Amino acid sequence: MPGKDFFGRPKPPPTNRDPGTDLLPGEVLPGEVDEVGRPSRNLFAGLTPTRKPRTQQPPDEPGAPPTRPLWASGETGARPTGVHKEPPHPAPGRRYVASADGMDPADDELLRETQRLLSTSLTYAGGPDEVAERFRQALLQAHPALVAVLPGGEADQDELLARAITWLVHHLDQPPVLVDGCARLGAALDASGVRPDEFRMVGAALVEAIRAGMPPGTWRQDFDVAWRSTWQHVYEWIRHGEIAHATEAGIWDAVVVEHDLRRHDLAVVKFRPLLPMPYEPGQYARIEVPELPGIWRPYSLAGAPRRNDILELHVRAKTQSGVSGTLVYRLREGDLVRFGRAEGTMTLPPPPGRDLLMIAGDTGVAPLKALLIELVDTGDPRSAVLFWGVRNLDELYDVDDLTDIARSGRRITVVPVVSEGNPGPYASGLVMDAVAAYGEWSRHEVYLAGPPIMLAATKAALSQLGVDPSRIHHDAPE
Repeated sequence: MPGKDFFGRPKPPPTNRDPGTDLLPGEVLPGEVDEVGRPSRNLFAGLTPTRKPRTQQPPDEPGAPPTRPLWASGETGARPTGVHKEPPHPAPGRRYVASADGMDPADDELLRETQRLLSTSLTYAGGPDEVAERFRQALLQAHPALVAVLPGGEADQDELLARAITWLVHHLDQPPVLVDGCARLGAALDASGVRPDEFRMVGAALVEAIRAGMPPGTWRQDFDVAWRSTWQHVYEWIRHGEIAHATEAGIWDAVVVEHDLRRHDLAVVKFRPLLPMPYEPGQYARIEVPELPGIWRPYSLAGAPRRNDILELHVRAKTQSGVSGTLVYRLREGDLVRFGRAEGTMTLPPPPGRDLLMIAGDTGVAPLKALLIELVDTGDPRSAVLFWGVRNLDELYDVDDLTDIARSGRRITVVPVVSEGNPGPYASGLVMDAVAAYGEWSRHEVYLAGPPIMLAATKAALSQLGVDPSRIHHDAPE
């Protein structure tokens, strides 16, 4: 049985043709794949691997300009033969030692040259920030659906694209890292509903964004070829990740950007995914922390995808062990965790529609906070009243943020309800008593979030108030 190549495709059967003959379409020479099955760095960089020429070409005449390498021509199809740069030969009695990533060290120089071309042209074009702004504008004209996938406003999208361009150039000399990163991007794009044809021409938009920022006379063909050949391989690796995502669970690495211990047992933690993670306000995601591999726990998302790419979690830990204990007591800024894909159906129906009643217990306020921000960001005209039931004043850990949201909304009201001790300026007693005393709710859509016991008791109380069970929304307790 023939083996498979790096992308899982069957390898072509061996042939007895002379190495100098032209290749069949899609054929790969042995020298184009290294000993561990990864693509040769020459192939990645758009450079032709060293091979035996069909016809011996005379050397360049003294004083004549050197023969331009094949990769700078931009031509495709049959590869012409000519003078090729030979890799350095080891000294007698010595052997090359493979680099740490398993690639052929003889390819390093050529790959670094491509990296130098990308870095130099990026600098001439004004740097990643300026290029990213022009890049987004070009994508907005040609691929508006692709730009819509990026979280946040224009400034956030520019920053995200600038980070992506910088990451690409900085990791160009680490093909295994680059292949893995592009595959993860493909999975993220697939999860966001982006079709392959929507990002096929992204490379051309990027090249134009770089060229447009250069002073007159500084754009060169080798810059053009270096970027376009790089994108060709990046595109293939993105497609590989997209295909794999269809049968694999989506996973996003995310870095901690803020850790705020609001109470001795509760933290509000903010993360930035390394790649865009699609979700809707009101959904939740499962989290895995490094010290507990394979253990995933669900947490509601309190972020605002229309504002930025930050994921916000409200985590209460009953003990110092487990995923919650790690998130509250041991996680620090700069640490990495993994998110699964967003789940749950507790999202807002499109307007116009019924007004909204929201009831939260403890950290159940997190997904309802996200729904309130969505109402503000979309200018939704519906009325929303949030009742937040807690035991004492100390448990109102996020009341300031909720108050600010209510002030910025059109018809949003937040009603904290304290069941024990001094309620301060807020309502006292049981949250459902406050709900019943506030008004009539039979014509509202109702959203619940909190501990399982609270959910069951609240649903029963709402039924007695005449609320149709089909209009009560909450995630299934786990």
